[in-house]
Amino acid sequence: MIGNILGLLIKPKTQWQRIADRGEQSLVFPVVYVIVLALLPALAWFYGTTKIGWTVGDGDIIKMTPDSAAVIIVLFYLTMVASVCVIGYMIHWMSKTYGSDASTASGIAVAGFSATPLFIAGAIGFFPIFWVALLISVAAVSYAVYLLYLGIPIMMKIPEERGFLFASAVVAFCLVILMMIMGGTVILWDMGAAPSFTD
Repeated sequence: MIGNILGLLIKPKTQWQRIADRGEQSLVFPVVYVIVLALLPALAWFYGTTKIGWTVGDGDIIKMTPDSAAVIIVLFYLTMVASVCVIGYMIHWMSKTYGSDASTASGIAVAGFSATPLFIAGAIGFFPIFWVALLISVAAVSYAVYLLYLGIPIMMKIPEERGFLFASAVVAFCLVILMMIMGGTVILWDMGAAPSFTD
């Protein structure tokens, strides 16, 4: 697992080729990879929001109560894992349109390995500073999109031109997922999962 992380961050094209050369993967490995790696941002943000806190402007330090943070972090974790699996399934579903016959496991592998920078960047939650988190998040999203554009042609075994269109469709679907998550957050906050803060 560590080899995959380092490879994708240091030599992404070579690492994608290694992943593709393993042949048809079982569904277990990519799902376990996502389940384990998604723990990093979840634990980081739980610690950061309950123990360290953050400030808005020159105001006081704001911290969440552990009970409130636990509910939100569990939902955050489940959303990360479910989103990667849904995106992976959509990659599998769209693969025939772009001339590939990828399995669901390959789709989830592409989605999960592409999301690696996002999971790693989630470690900023251990010490939440708004502007640092924003900069690191933008860099992580940019690198994740780069990994997706690089990995789709290799994993799906299609020409780069077709892979570019395929990856663009996946990015569009990811934006739809993001909007659904934002809408779901509003609904869940209204249903009682809103944050509560310490005094």
